[in-house]
Amino acid sequence: MSSMQEKKPVHFKGKDALEHVIEAQAEGIISATEVHGIEPPGYLSSACDAARETAVVLLLVWHLLFFAGIPFTSIASFLLIFTISWLIWKTGRSAWLGWFRLERLHRILEQERWEIEHHRQQERDELRVLYAAKGFEGKLLEDVLDVLMSDNDRLLKVMVEEELGLSLASHEHPLKQGLGAAIGVISSSIISLILLILWPAWGIFLGAAIVITIGSGLSAKLAQNRTIPAIVWNLGIAVLAFGFLYFLLQFLKQVLGK
Repeated sequence: MSSMQEKKPVHFKGKDALEHVIEAQAEGIISATEVHGIEPPGYLSSACDAARETAVVLLLVWHLLFFAGIPFTSIASFLLIFTISWLIWKTGRSAWLGWFRLERLHRILEQERWEIEHHRQQERDELRVLYAAKGFEGKLLEDVLDVLMSDNDRLLKVMVEEELGLSLASHEHPLKQGLGAAIGVISSSIISLILLILWPAWGIFLGAAIVITIGSGLSAKLAQNRTIPAIVWNLGIAVLAFGFLYFLLQFLKQVLGK
């Protein structure tokens, strides 16, 4: 190889600016696929998820207690106790996941801030690739780069959102997401338990169907997805889960009966 051949910057790890931007955008897309996603509000997604999970879990636990021959009054008490513990778990877990994602975002911001401070020319090259792909060229492109490079805070925001595909506004406070999960658990439990008391035979099934339908429909609407398929799939998965439990318990009963 000729000694006159231009070497690629160390900052790009052997890749040119275009290859580095493509790789970084891919990493950003992957990171954006975590729980609840980046488009719908996190607390609403947490509430919908928690409500659906609570409805299904209460249905499964109810059937286990019913299969064990526990009296109805005791089943209702057991479900209420279980709901309180479940509420603590879901609220804490949702808040912790929020902290987990927020900590990762802070780490990414610090990494990108370090790159801006120590590899400004390489960052400019990345911006040139990004904005050239958007149709900027010539003096206009250079003017845009000069404006962005003049403000480190604005440059950091642009590099994180444009290069990595992350939206800083979509990361909500973890306590807000935990509160959303708590509201989902409480609302789902109230619907399921009230219907169970009013209609002991089928109330828990009706409650689960109502909660899953509303939660799935709202989640699909927030994500701008098709509502009917989302509802059908979630109801189908819930029926499948209950069906496995039911038939496995029946099989176990036959085996133990022998």
